[in-house]
Amino acid sequence: MPTAKKRTRTYDPAKIRTAVHAQFGHVRQAVRTLTPEQLQAPTRLGEWTVRDLVAHLGMTLRAATRLLGRPAPAGPQAALLDWPFAIAAEAPDIAGYARRLAEEHPDLDAYLAATEERFTADLAAHPGTRLLDTSAGPLTLDDYLVTRTVELIVHTDDLNAAVPGLDVPFDKQAFAACTRLLADALAAKAPGGATEVRIPPYAVVQCVEGPRHTRGTPPNVVETDPLTWIRLATGRLEWKDAVEAAKVSASGERADLSGLLPLLA
Repeated sequence: MPTAKKRTRTYDPAKIRTAVHAQFGHVRQAVRTLTPEQLQAPTRLGEWTVRDLVAHLGMTLRAATRLLGRPAPAGPQAALLDWPFAIAAEAPDIAGYARRLAEEHPDLDAYLAATEERFTADLAAHPGTRLLDTSAGPLTLDDYLVTRTVELIVHTDDLNAAVPGLDVPFDKQAFAACTRLLADALAAKAPGGATEVRIPPYAVVQCVEGPRHTRGTPPNVVETDPLTWIRLATGRLEWKDAVEAAKVSASGERADLSGLLPLLA
């Protein structure tokens, strides 16, 4: 598992909490409009239906509640950038749990409402410095909430892909945090300064071993939009398909990132 050697980017805890609530609110509003037929529709996540996906979106907040219910770990504190590389092992258990939740909660609106109410109460009861025993190691509550923006944005996009015309909006702050965390994860996975990855307006990172440029135009440049980047980083879009569709501009012999993606399997 790559370890973040660089200084982790900082996030404003108050803005992140607001962003998580805002994005979850967008999801709740959209779910209220779904028909029984739409809830049974397939998604791009294997055997998951839309109902399963909605249950999993609720798990995004329920996970924080679950971890806050455990004793605080002794430490040492893990880095936020350890999280993207630790979650792949959880995928099989998550899928099964999402299906069980979907079966147990036929009223999805009530399920999401209760989830958000408990989450809000938990945040009010615990400081942001409270350590959580996550799969990446002990993370502060503030850091863990940044990871919730990734889960919410990625799965909101999955929901939009599964239900044509739904168009659940992305909260700007949550979208920015998701983009930046995944960009920084790339830099942690492939440290170096040979390639500059630009994801305007939210992130620019240096990565890949090789000659480091000091001024002027870098010899190896990758540029894409935030949603394309998020889809590449999470395996929703293949590198070659993004390049062929002109969703990614890549110039230079070290600008091919296909061997480094996805970051989240």
